Amino acid sequence: MRPLFHPSIEEITVEGILHALSDPVRVAIYADIVSQDCSQNCSTFRTVSDKTIPKSTLSQHFRELREAGLIRGERRGVEVHNTSRCVELEQRFPGLIRAIVNAHAIQSRDEAQGKKRAAQRTARRALTNK
Repeated sequence: MRPLFHPSIEEITVEGILHALSDPVRVAIYADIVSQDCSQNCSTFRTVSDKTIPKSTLSQHFRELREAGLIRGERRGVEVHNTSRCVELEQRFPGLIRAIVNAHAIQSRDEAQGKKRAAQRTARRALTNK
């Protein structure tokens, strides 16, 4: 097996970070990795945002995150365990990752509340149309 590519901290760019996190699945994966104290293997993320993700697609998402410098992957047997590079990124771009992860949390909360309100409206309509 070939080694995993990890850019040096000097090679990481804001544009690369923003591009990697522009995908809703990748930002959800990354926010989850950041929130964990231990490494996460790829299979932990087979379901993201209530969607089942094929293994091949999941591998591509992790490659994008790794090549952008957001995570560090370590092979352990047949699994790759992923950890955030938050400490390094905080030194390079102070506050950037925290701001992105916080914004994602706010957006996710707002989307969940919107779905809940829509379900309640649908239920009320169903009751009034009987």
